[in-house]
Amino acid sequence: MKKLLILGIGNYLMGDEGVGVHFAQRLENEPLPPGVDVMDGGTGGFHLTSFIEHYPAVILIDATLDDHPIGHIRMLEPRFSKDFPKAMSTHDIGMKDVIEAMLFMGRLPKIYLFAVSIESLQQQQVTLTPAIEAIMPDLKKQVLAQAKKLIASL
Repeated sequence: MKKLLILGIGNYLMGDEGVGVHFAQRLENEPLPPGVDVMDGGTGGFHLTSFIEHYPAVILIDATLDDHPIGHIRMLEPRFSKDFPKAMSTHDIGMKDVIEAMLFMGRLPKIYLFAVSIESLQQQQVTLTPAIEAIMPDLKKQVLAQAKKLIASL
C-alpha cells in the first residue's frame, strides 16, 4: 500500500531553484522504508495531481525566496495555498495552484513542505551552488526522519 510520497519540485535548469529535483534524484538511489515512494516532480504543475492524490501524506521539497539565510531549511505544514511561502518558484503552474485545486476537489493529502531558502532564481545552470550543496546532507537527514515518523503513524 502506498503511504507516503516524497516529491521534489523545481526547475532543474535554474540552479538552486531545482533543489527539490536534485534531492529527489539523489534519494531515488537510497534504501527507503516500505511504503515510501520518491518522485522528481520537476515543474509538473497540475500533472502532479494524479500522483499526489493517491497518498495520505506527501513530503514536498522546494526552493523559496525569503528573508532567511541561504540554505535555511524549514518544515511547514501548509493546509491551504496561502500557507505556502510567497515566492515558491518559477513553475508555470505552481504548487500553490495545485494545492488550491486539490483542496477544492476534496482530494488534498496531508502536506509537509521542506522549504529551502535560496538567493535567486536567475541562475542558468544545472548544478547547485556550494551553499545549497552543503545543506543537502542535513536536508536528507530531516526529510528521512520525517518520513520514518509519518510511516510509523500512517
